[in-house]
Amino acid sequence: MLICGIDEAGRGPLAGPVVAAAVVFKSNKIITGVRDSKQISRKTREILYKEIVQSSVEYKISVIDNHIIDKINILKATMLAMENCLLNLSNKPSKIFVDGNYFKFENDRHLKYNFEKVVKGDEKIFVISAASIIAKVERDRIMRELNKLYPQYNFICNNGYPTREHINKIKKYGLTPIHRISFCKKYL
Repeated sequence: MLICGIDEAGRGPLAGPVVAAAVVFKSNKIITGVRDSKQISRKTREILYKEIVQSSVEYKISVIDNHIIDKINILKATMLAMENCLLNLSNKPSKIFVDGNYFKFENDRHLKYNFEKVVKGDEKIFVISAASIIAKVERDRIMRELNKLYPQYNFICNNGYPTREHINKIKKYGLTPIHRISFCKKYL
């Protein structure tokens, strides 16, 4: 039996995309050390990322940029990213485990999937933890690349999140093309 975990990274930042990942495993697969991506170091996440990619039946990633987030809102953008992941899977899982308490696609398309929402699922369910690591590593890599374009914002450290330093940089330099305008209005 194939099961799938799905999670996202980047709902709260002021800049950059939201990234979703879906990871499919055989139901009996476990990788030691895999847990919520926020509870492990960047170095450990990178090591586990490689192991997850090699051990999974398949994984998919979807990146939704800041312009779409501003246009449709972060919740819809997150659901769009998750749906994109699921639509692109070659191996259809018997069950999908979703992190959080919300999972709904436009026109009720989510109902065609056998899914279970799990609050704090990235701490409880292996396949969701694996998806959280894939999503977090991918988003962090994107933000490191964006840091090369906008080094004054220090995205390599804050990943676009609303740290005091990042907010001060916005006040000093203004917004970049990768900032979420809808998130940043109160800082301008």
